Amino acid sequence: MAASTAQLSSADTQGRVEALNHDGWGVVRAGKAVFVAGALPGELIEYRIRRRQRSHDEAELLRVIEPSADRVEPPCAHFGKCGGCALQHLSPDAQRGIKDQMLRETLRRIGKVEPEQWLEPLSGEPAGYRRRARLGARYVHAKQRSLVGFRERLSSYVAAIDRCHVLRAEVGELIGELSALVTSLSIPTRIPQIEVAVGDNTTVLVLRTLSPLSAEDRAKLAAFETQHGVKWLLQAGSPQQLEPVSNGAPDLWYEMPDFDVRLHFQPADFIQVNGDMNRRLVGRVVELLELTPEARVLDLFCGLGNFTLPMARRSAQVVGIEGEEGLVQRARDNAARNGLANASFAAANLAGEEAAERCLLLAQRLGGPYSHVLLDPPRTGAAEVLPTVARLAPRRLVYVSCHPGSLARDLAILVTAHGFRLRSAGIVDMFPHTSHVESVAVLDGPGYGA
Repeated sequence: MAASTAQLSSADTQGRVEALNHDGWGVVRAGKAVFVAGALPGELIEYRIRRRQRSHDEAELLRVIEPSADRVEPPCAHFGKCGGCALQHLSPDAQRGIKDQMLRETLRRIGKVEPEQWLEPLSGEPAGYRRRARLGARYVHAKQRSLVGFRERLSSYVAAIDRCHVLRAEVGELIGELSALVTSLSIPTRIPQIEVAVGDNTTVLVLRTLSPLSAEDRAKLAAFETQHGVKWLLQAGSPQQLEPVSNGAPDLWYEMPDFDVRLHFQPADFIQVNGDMNRRLVGRVVELLELTPEARVLDLFCGLGNFTLPMARRSAQVVGIEGEEGLVQRARDNAARNGLANASFAAANLAGEEAAERCLLLAQRLGGPYSHVLLDPPRTGAAEVLPTVARLAPRRLVYVSCHPGSLARDLAILVTAHGFRLRSAGIVDMFPHTSHVESVAVLDGPGYGA
């Protein structure tokens, strides 16, 4: 946007953007911090406060007076209105650079640690990558139609879009038709969301319903299945209570050809959003672990076996521990389907005061001694089980993180309290066009890797 000499209104302010916050909004210092959606570091901007909070204000970007050299034309026509993405106006290289710098600064500031080597960012295709999503659905009486998509920026309303740039094309190109379908049903005001799960073999759409569908509604859904090659599941109650519209429950799976592994999953299961980057990440983790045929691996927060089964292809034994019983059962089933008798699983809560002792007893009962450990915790991190990891004295530990702050805290504990050596760390661009930072860190146990 070009500079202008137009006078600011009393509600409009100019400022220089210093950085991005963790949501990808520009940060302007004007007494207290002002977060401005769509602004980039270094830019001189004009903005208007839309929401005041105690610690910061949130503002609308009105005009870019001096644009950043890294600003690009967003590839999606809906960017800026739709809140599904935060950084489409920033070049992909610059996005990775900011995430890389965010990880470095967080490790130094919070953890007071620095790896011996920074890994090159791991990245892939920034478009059409999302295989999991929860899309809002809202009937707009003024327009006499339903909208399907992500929420608007700075709003709880569903954005009016006809396609999505970051969703897998199997769904991203159907947004307009999904909106029309929901509008045509007998209960459009009673449908709040559609959940998306795209496997390598099929696409499943879970329709949340707050009132029963009519026979005609079901016929329309069945016709949509046939026309677009998707499968509908109806969710009237809990996420685990799903009813197929036709032809029985769909079988979802994804493959990792480098390890000759196929993993089956349920539509509500946690899997990495980006399938291509997940395959790359698993390959990098196995490489960084430096597994040998004699290796014995403990995989904590193992989910349905995403890392466990590939590691089992390269080692003597792998034990996976996960808090959710359903995922553990699917991990066992996946191991059996892939003929991996050297992978075993158990369910245990890995959070809370008793987590360390519970984890230690399970790990010792199921196998060991362990030469390698993999940690892939949720955003809260793995602090409770770090004493167990230290007592197991692995030769090498790889930590996969979805939150730089909890990673920095946990690395500090491992290094300063338990004597681990932080060999390397780097980002994985799992969520292009968003501010989400996925990362991986490699540590050697005390006495190893000197």
